[in-house]
Amino acid sequence: MARHPLTSPPVASAPEAQPPGAPRSFLRNLIRSLRPEQWTKNLVIFAALLFGQKLLDREAVTSALAAFAVFCGLSGVVYLVNDVMDRDADRQHPTKSTRPIASGAIVPSKALAAAAAIGLVSLAAAWTLGSAFFVTAGTYLALLACYSGPIKHVVILDVLTIAIGFVLRAVAGAVAINVPISHWLLVCTILLALFLALSKRRHEIVLLADNATSHRRILSEYSPYLLDQMIGVVTASTLMAYALYTVSPETIERFGSDRLLLTLPFPLYGIFRYLYLVHQKQGGGSPAEMLLTDRPLLVCVGFWVAAVIIILYHPFGI
Repeated sequence: MARHPLTSPPVASAPEAQPPGAPRSFLRNLIRSLRPEQWTKNLVIFAALLFGQKLLDREAVTSALAAFAVFCGLSGVVYLVNDVMDRDADRQHPTKSTRPIASGAIVPSKALAAAAAIGLVSLAAAWTLGSAFFVTAGTYLALLACYSGPIKHVVILDVLTIAIGFVLRAVAGAVAINVPISHWLLVCTILLALFLALSKRRHEIVLLADNATSHRRILSEYSPYLLDQMIGVVTASTLMAYALYTVSPETIERFGSDRLLLTLPFPLYGIFRYLYLVHQKQGGGSPAEMLLTDRPLLVCVGFWVAAVIIILYHPFGI
């Protein structure tokens, strides 16, 4: 006898298959939103440690590592705020649409709450490294927060703000270990940062083509030709500034050597390699990713660091 539908035991349904893009846990999504792969940008903090000849000073190394950790936290806060502000535009982007906030895996309110918590902890840690470092860290956070708001929509000022963010990292590295801030360090840092920021703008325009303006309206103020002109000027200026730094009387007197000029081929190759990747391989969207994934570029940076250490620290009596 057939059972009545209301009294029949329910038929167990097959478990629903998890789609490939199943939501991650909140913590995993939060870590992804902090973009740890981008933290290589904070390595500029160690420039003062290297050129200040404090690489063998344990206390200075510890302070520099702490400064690096603080700025990793602060840059993560900036990325969270930026992703919340740009979530609607990011949904139209071919790659940014997968970011946790743009995809809806993290709601904006939770992202902002996490940003506030991480920001407070990072600034509290910054205070322990001294008032000068705290002011520099706070200035960096305020400036980049403003960039996430109105500044990113102002032509030229947008890329200058990104470049100044790198300068503040370099300054933070110097004040954290209490070494003089070289004007050469600031000049080379802002020029190199401008080079990377302009290359990224060019990549966005080429990648998005006709949809560039709908994704980010500031891109309508740029063109590949204009950016190529700017990149050309900044490229020449960066290399010239570094070359002048290596042969300046101040540098030679400070390090007791004129051999730093021997490191010039590494910046030459590195910048030319980067331009090759931007123009021939449509790269430049993520400088940090290119540094980690392009082996020739990574090897070049490694050899440059090794050469600087050998010349400045004389480990082989050079």
